[in-house]
Amino acid sequence: MSKEFAAKIYAAFIHKKNKKWINTPLQIQQKIFHHLIKEGKKTRFGKDHHFEQISTLAEFRKQVPVRDYENLKPYIEQVVEGAFDVLWPGRPLYYAKTSGTTSGAKYIPITKASMPQHIRAAREALLNYIHETKNTKFLRGKQIFLQGSPLLEDKNGVALGRLSGIVAHYVPAYLQKSRMPSWSTNCIEDWETKVEAIVEETSKENMTLIGGIPSWVQMYFERLIKATGTPVGTLFPNFSLFVYGGVNFEPYRGIFQKLIGRTPDSIEFYPASEGFFAYQNIQKDKGLLLLLDHGIYYEFIVATTFYDDQPEIHELDQVKLGLNYVMIISTTAGLWRYNLGDTIQFTSLKPYKIIVSGRIKHFISAFGEHVIVSEVEQALDKAIKATPSEVRIREFTVAPQVKPEEGLPYHEWFIEFDKAPENLERFALNIDREMQQKNIYYDDLIKGNILRPLVIRKITKGGFQSYMKSIGKLGGQNKIPRVADHRKIAVALEPYLRENKETNES
Repeated sequence: MSKEFAAKIYAAFIHKKNKKWINTPLQIQQKIFHHLIKEGKKTRFGKDHHFEQISTLAEFRKQVPVRDYENLKPYIEQVVEGAFDVLWPGRPLYYAKTSGTTSGAKYIPITKASMPQHIRAAREALLNYIHETKNTKFLRGKQIFLQGSPLLEDKNGVALGRLSGIVAHYVPAYLQKSRMPSWSTNCIEDWETKVEAIVEETSKENMTLIGGIPSWVQMYFERLIKATGTPVGTLFPNFSLFVYGGVNFEPYRGIFQKLIGRTPDSIEFYPASEGFFAYQNIQKDKGLLLLLDHGIYYEFIVATTFYDDQPEIHELDQVKLGLNYVMIISTTAGLWRYNLGDTIQFTSLKPYKIIVSGRIKHFISAFGEHVIVSEVEQALDKAIKATPSEVRIREFTVAPQVKPEEGLPYHEWFIEFDKAPENLERFALNIDREMQQKNIYYDDLIKGNILRPLVIRKITKGGFQSYMKSIGKLGGQNKIPRVADHRKIAVALEPYLRENKETNES
């Protein structure tokens, strides 16, 4: 039996199996809730929060407050120090190391119960794609996921590393021979050196599946073209599937079409160190299927009420389409009513599908406008499509300019163009008009002459990569925040402004 034929049979089996939980979402979530409570009773956290008295969701909410990492940190520190049965029975298999906000690195526990769910979700996303499209061509060649180093440290008897590096240890046997790059290249820590080595190893291979965070895949593609003088789609004629996650792909779509020369199929993942939450299950639908049978119990808080004293908590059957919700999770890794920090919107309720709309801490509200990530991304996308000439964006971020040298305050957009619009002022006005339509508070501020329309600052080519390198976050799972309510990034980007470079050159 060929690998492709076997994959189609297995894909059909998994599709049928998943239909059971997709069609009974509330029952499945209740089953997961009771399993979590049962296991949690065995832990120090469970004893501290009287899990033995919990049999209903109302009791759970009464005993366990919503927490972010900083509030859960005292328990995590006990786990890291080597204690058993703290947040989940036993000790974790791994700690996924991520960047913290106020306390440096974060150590997210991954347990024997939660690790298989990360692998299961990624596998099922690919199998679902096979079942929907019948395309198995990507199995004929080589596959690459641009990721962090798989070298793991020892942290008091538990392996520590980046999630992508941990996952690299779980590539199934049938993909081992076709996986790229080599182990030694994958272990290179310096990102630029690693990309050059990957280019050398892959440029003459039959690459069929390529995955990673779009900004770093873009860097890989550009280095490939520089080394070979050939568009990616020509260099890899059988490249048929692009897998990505971490950021919205739309701002990168134009530049990817240029680099590849065509548009391969793609699948969006929604993974995080805390869990694998959703994936795109229909090619023509941008909504991501929320994974309700993967060891995670979900609750939701409307984002605009999140910082209220007692915000209303919504169960799955209470959510509505189009609202921004903060996603609260309880998991088999021992994260209890954990604020992941992400905001999502539901795009479908049968089945439950979502898009990631931003981060609860990533917004601009210097004047009460509360502009969020999805609004700036959608406004930019519409402005690009409405521009007669082709516009391609490499990267961007937005910050408030509260104290300009003259005139009213404004939102400052730092954009690195691959191909800039012929009329930048008109392009900026188009974005601003879209922003006013999407955000009534921003609209009021513009019309009330409290803010003036946004201003675009052009960043030099490679400026964002240079900035990320300067702060030690080049490559891997690192991403540029789309919006910030401060000017730290804006100030750091000043050396990379096109106008500064042009002035110096003149």
